[in-house]
Amino acid sequence: MDQLLAQLPPSVVALLDKWDSNVLLITIASFLAWLVWKVIYNRLEILTQKTRFHWDDLILASVSAPISALIWCWPATISLGFILEDYTQSKLDWLSTLKLMLVIGIFVWITMRLVTNIEDYALTQKNRDETTVQAVAKVARLFFIVIGALTIMQSFGLSLSGLLTFGGVGGLIVGLAAKDLLSNFFGGLMIYFDRPFKVGDWVRSPDREIEGTVERIGWRMTIIRTFDKRPLYVPNSVFSSIVVENPSRMLNRRIYETIGVRYDDSQQVSLIVEDIRSMLESHPDIDAKQTLIVNFNGFGPSSLNIMVYTFTKTVNWVRYHKVKQDVLLKIMQIIDNREAQIAFPTQTIKLDLENAGEFAGMQPQTEHQQ
Repeated sequence: MDQLLAQLPPSVVALLDKWDSNVLLITIASFLAWLVWKVIYNRLEILTQKTRFHWDDLILASVSAPISALIWCWPATISLGFILEDYTQSKLDWLSTLKLMLVIGIFVWITMRLVTNIEDYALTQKNRDETTVQAVAKVARLFFIVIGALTIMQSFGLSLSGLLTFGGVGGLIVGLAAKDLLSNFFGGLMIYFDRPFKVGDWVRSPDREIEGTVERIGWRMTIIRTFDKRPLYVPNSVFSSIVVENPSRMLNRRIYETIGVRYDDSQQVSLIVEDIRSMLESHPDIDAKQTLIVNFNGFGPSSLNIMVYTFTKTVNWVRYHKVKQDVLLKIMQIIDNREAQIAFPTQTIKLDLENAGEFAGMQPQTEHQQ
């Protein structure tokens, strides 16, 4: 090595002796280090694609950009220090703090990217609850941001114990001044942990005019898309004081109808009831394990009422109406097969034919008196 250096010009030898304090050589070294990292990264990417596990892909994708940034920013910080020291002719102590902040920032950046990659991967799995995944990801991001901020504050010489004491007093003041914001925050936590609904659920409240599909659950508010496609922004604190109904979690949907048969077909009512019950028990889309009631239920003003009470297997709104339509059409066919008819509102007028002539004779006399 010494023989090789002896063959070089003295100016080049002097430059190499001070490579760690020369901005140009530091920049060239950074570029070479970046090329080496890209080669290593491409090789690791090929290896991770051959494995069956996804965690190595997520970790490698998380460190790619931050490490490249560190390779360029760390030497740039050193070069900046040399330039400023030569210009000011003084030692700069704050550069070490800047380097520490750079390392902390890179670490937080890697963890944030890793959390985001894991969240995106978990959301692609059908057996993962979207609301829970998003909640855990938000808590993880908040945790690493707080840890990074506290570490940076400590690097500036701030006492964490004093900071926590001040934070307790300041937190009380902030809590009183921003109680609505905090109530929304804890309302969001309640939604995440109690899980009365999740993203994609159809929810409604009988206490408020709230009904639609949940699009997003944030820390402060929940976005609900109404059925006429209007976005509804609901503060999370509202859900702690209202009743929320989640029809998306129904196990079945109910068919509850009253079928009216004419009084003239009273002899066929019992047969119609038995036929409807048999049809429902054998229907492929009716859950016969649930409550199934078909009975003559009362005398209407113009009909003999049959109650039909049953549950479908599907909970899908569109599919439910198709099943209900099929059931009602089959009931109509059953009534028709029994040579009966579905009743409609009617009125019967009875005339007293014995007194019809007397009333007719009184009419001219009344006109004459007038």
